[in-house]
Amino acid sequence: MSGSERHRGKPCVDCGKAKGPNQQTDIRCYRCGLAKRRERRDKAHAQRVEKTYGITGDEYGILLAFQGGCCAICRRAKGLSKRLAVDHDHALEAEQGSRASVRGLLCSPCNDILAHARDDPEFLRRAIDYLINPPSREVLNLDQPPQ
Repeated sequence: MSGSERHRGKPCVDCGKAKGPNQQTDIRCYRCGLAKRRERRDKAHAQRVEKTYGITGDEYGILLAFQGGCCAICRRAKGLSKRLAVDHDHALEAEQGSRASVRGLLCSPCNDILAHARDDPEFLRRAIDYLINPPSREVLNLDQPPQ
């Protein structure tokens, strides 16, 4: 007996609803299958975060809620298509361990900015100064009205 014959006409093992014609080989309907996959992904993420950073999946969720459900820096990324990264201080991690080094949750671009800056606040202050007062304004006399 093939897999499709074995499950033909059987209801979903989770909700009991009849499955559509394209779902005859699966034991779950589409909706319950998605829920199970999401549950497995969430569990795997929680285990990975706990092993790597020493915070539980629930603590990750609390931190995300505290940040308003978005990246702590740009405030745009919500982690819907890709989860927000756990940002941590590498120097503090070496001294006090993973859990103590956790700073917050960031999207990939913001996390990359901090990595490029090597966590140097002066680097970021110079970037702010550059945005406020770019050198071209003075060098090219762009602040002067056209003549």
